[in-house]
Amino acid sequence: MKKTMKYVDEFRNGNLARRMATEITNISKGQKFKFMEVCGGHTHTIFKHGIEDILPENIEMIHGPGCPVCVLPMGRIDDAIAIAKTEGTIFTTFGDMMRVPGSQGSLLDAKAAGADVRFIYSPLDALKIARQNPKKEVVFFAIGFETTAPSTAVTLLQAKNEDIHNFSVFCNHVTIIPTIKAILDSPDLRLDGFIGPGHVSMVIGLRTYQFIARDYQKPVVISGFEPLDIIQSILMLLKQYQTGKVVVENQYKRVVRPEGNLKSLEVIAQTMELRPYFEWRGLGFITHSALKIRSDFVQWDAEERFEVPGLQVADPKACQCGEVLKGVIKPWECKVFGTACTPETPIGSCMVSPEGACAAYFNYGRLSMASQRRDLLATVK
Repeated sequence: MKKTMKYVDEFRNGNLARRMATEITNISKGQKFKFMEVCGGHTHTIFKHGIEDILPENIEMIHGPGCPVCVLPMGRIDDAIAIAKTEGTIFTTFGDMMRVPGSQGSLLDAKAAGADVRFIYSPLDALKIARQNPKKEVVFFAIGFETTAPSTAVTLLQAKNEDIHNFSVFCNHVTIIPTIKAILDSPDLRLDGFIGPGHVSMVIGLRTYQFIARDYQKPVVISGFEPLDIIQSILMLLKQYQTGKVVVENQYKRVVRPEGNLKSLEVIAQTMELRPYFEWRGLGFITHSALKIRSDFVQWDAEERFEVPGLQVADPKACQCGEVLKGVIKPWECKVFGTACTPETPIGSCMVSPEGACAAYFNYGRLSMASQRRDLLATVK
């Protein structure tokens, strides 16, 4: 029988996973390792497929700040809501952002109160809405790492080419490299290596990660998103320690090229530039860690066309989303995890997106495990 599920069945082979897990156990015996998977997509796969359950106890996975929905601070959500509530405005966004709480509610709450907030799949959908509603101001809420920035850039170029002036972008695209550097420089966390983000690397390539191996002596393996991709990447990290060679390796060769996607980088450079600094939930302000719209496209920049509060807003005291994003605590160690904070009633953004560590932990049967671990910690104390 001819196989049709190429790169699905092949990358979910249980026997191969167990063989690699045995090799991981043998290589790592007698040592403890902490590896961070930077990307939220990897976190989702780890929880969904129970990868942590087949790893030895001396291998700890730290869940990094690679979920773009999770890292956006509450102040930027408040700014988005302020724009959405402006009379004559149609505010468009990806589905995840609808439920992320700001200090006075979410975009979904704003929609319920009468704001015209619409869920879309692509920034080009927002441009189409602008064409169809010439008397309305249409705003696209742009979020994501370098993975999604090219689609926003192409939409800006299209708006300029078509001379569509009732369209603008509220730009919140962030960049991965300064964030990793901030984590490496943080005194709160000791890491032994990184599983690098596959989709981001598809755009930016491999060279930008070289400083991690060169200056910090930490190995990096760029990984795909299937279970065997991640397990193999962990094995590759351990083999670097075994051989004493610290480098940037590419496990995701079927997608990622060393030079990245030059066309994508070109359209980003045409339309956007680095901000001097940007606030990240849990990590504070990080230099050159986000993109803003270039002055050549200022008439399509929502931050220039609308009045926004622009305030720094602290997370609710009960929420420890910031600590989860930094990898300082596990989701189940948060006091409100699974009780006051659930995917239906999120207090923090990590419980909203499927790529958020808290939502992934909650959705894939980790609630009972979290309760058991919490009880165990209580007895130890």
